[in-house]
Amino acid sequence: MRPYIELILLFFLYSFFGWITEVVFSFLTRKKFVNRGFLTGPLCPIYGFGLLFINSFLAPLQENFFFLFLGSTVVATVFEYLANRFLEAATGAKWWDYSRYRFNVGGYVCLAFSAFWGAGAVVIVRWVHPVLAALVGMIPSLLATVLSIVLLAVFALDVAATTGAVVRLRGRYTLTGEQLAALEQAAGLPARLRERVLGHLLRRMERTVPALSRPEEFRAEWLARREKARTTFAYGVGFYKLTWLFVVAALLGDLIETLYCRLTAGVWMSRSSLIYGPFSIVWGFGAVLMTILLERFQDRDDRYVFLAGMVLGGAYEYICSVLSEKLFGAVFWDYSGFRFNLGGRINLLYCIFWGIAAVVWIKIVYPFLSRRIERIPMRPGRVLTWVLAVLMAANMGISALALGRYTARAAGIPAESAAAVFLDEHYPDERIERIYPNAILTD
Repeated sequence: MRPYIELILLFFLYSFFGWITEVVFSFLTRKKFVNRGFLTGPLCPIYGFGLLFINSFLAPLQENFFFLFLGSTVVATVFEYLANRFLEAATGAKWWDYSRYRFNVGGYVCLAFSAFWGAGAVVIVRWVHPVLAALVGMIPSLLATVLSIVLLAVFALDVAATTGAVVRLRGRYTLTGEQLAALEQAAGLPARLRERVLGHLLRRMERTVPALSRPEEFRAEWLARREKARTTFAYGVGFYKLTWLFVVAALLGDLIETLYCRLTAGVWMSRSSLIYGPFSIVWGFGAVLMTILLERFQDRDDRYVFLAGMVLGGAYEYICSVLSEKLFGAVFWDYSGFRFNLGGRINLLYCIFWGIAAVVWIKIVYPFLSRRIERIPMRPGRVLTWVLAVLMAANMGISALALGRYTARAAGIPAESAAAVFLDEHYPDERIERIYPNAILTD
């Protein structure tokens, strides 16, 4: 069986088991059956994505229960927070609210449930996943392929129908009947399905989240945000602003690391993540992640932002280390020489640096950059953003290919295609090692 077929089947299994967990919990607390999923079918994709992510990136921690629990708790918290924020942005209301629990963050997540998900993930990684993977591996290859295609098709239809329902839901706040009908048609749903399917989905959503049946509570805020977005470039935390933040943070990160190496090691050393330009994509994506997760907490006490940045930064750096090893067969930093390190991937000192960086970014740098980005004229700003996005994507793509070919050459794999020959000619070992002097090839 192909590995991606196994991943697809495991995704649906975990999504289904997560849906069962949510339904049972809802029945025990609300004394009635409620479909807690965002989709109509018996699936909670956040469980599928989250558990596959944890199994992929935290598997090296299987023998260390404490760090496996801590890492799983952090990952589960981030996934739950992002899912709740996404659903709130899409529908206008939180789909779950932990405000009544102690140690909650804006009602989106809370310590008790995060710890529960972390403990559950430990059980799954240690004992459940190996059994499920073995059982899925026993399915005949043809049957597994057909089953995956069917499940993906049904899943896609469910997503399309739910998207149409969300369009109608959002239209309650801002659109006329004619505008709403036009948008629903643009979503690809035939007219005769509109009333039956979308009406059923809306009623189901309202049973799941009763606040959705009171659109007047959200209308004024929604209209104000839409008007602001029409007149201000990159208003809020969206694609345009995050693209600029990514580029600026990547530049600043490369500069900071270069100066740090000069001051501590006495040498000028390339710290770029990309073939072209002084960009550290670890810093870029880290700034984007911190912005999405923490920008609402600019007014909170510095110590909370510091602790959140310390934990999130450590988890993020650990995952980046595992990802680079999986993709390129190389690691680009090794903290084995530091005290209090975890597998050489992270260490306590640098986690503290992440906490300090989070405070500086959220309290000082992000507000400063946000105001200036929003002053960019609308039309030139959009054009420049797309130019930056395309150039950065191309740069990351060619860098990934060059690194992949570098590790292939080290493994003795000859250039058997025109692309491989091109990469060998333009990105030889000497150039790669000059750009990535700390890269360590692994088995």
